[in-house]
Amino acid sequence: MVANDEDLATAEQLRWGVSRLASRLRAEHLGSAEPLTRLSASVLANLKHRGPLAISELASIEGVQAQSLTRVVQELERQGRVARSRSDVDKRRQDIVVTEAGVEALREHVRDGNAWLASALARSLSPAERGLLRLAGELMEQLALVDVEVEGGDEPLEGARPR
Repeated sequence: MVANDEDLATAEQLRWGVSRLASRLRAEHLGSAEPLTRLSASVLANLKHRGPLAISELASIEGVQAQSLTRVVQELERQGRVARSRSDVDKRRQDIVVTEAGVEALREHVRDGNAWLASALARSLSPAERGLLRLAGELMEQLALVDVEVEGGDEPLEGARPR
């Protein structure tokens, strides 16, 4: 299906809004002694929600090369936020697992951003507008699962889930 001008304008507005909000959320973290980067927070969240993963699986989820992710995982391991373990399925494979310290770091990271966002919502939006944003959040999660191709190309849309 070809996107029309209205869909393209909506996509542009949505990307801009998500990008600006994400930047602001990163700026509002109170921070710990060893704050999480965007990528390290995403790695911890994926491990928390999906369970143990090989570095190649994590890299695929994050859309980066395994070699690029190795440094991030090593730093998280140094901080005690992840650990390596032998796979139950294949003893030759090492899985990365989130530790309790990693779960706590992620919880702290999310808590700081959520506190700022909740305060901003309450201060600047009506109850009806907050309800619309809750629905928009659910719809954005739904969109993140869509696998589509751009008309005239073989490449999936940027950010689309790999096949």
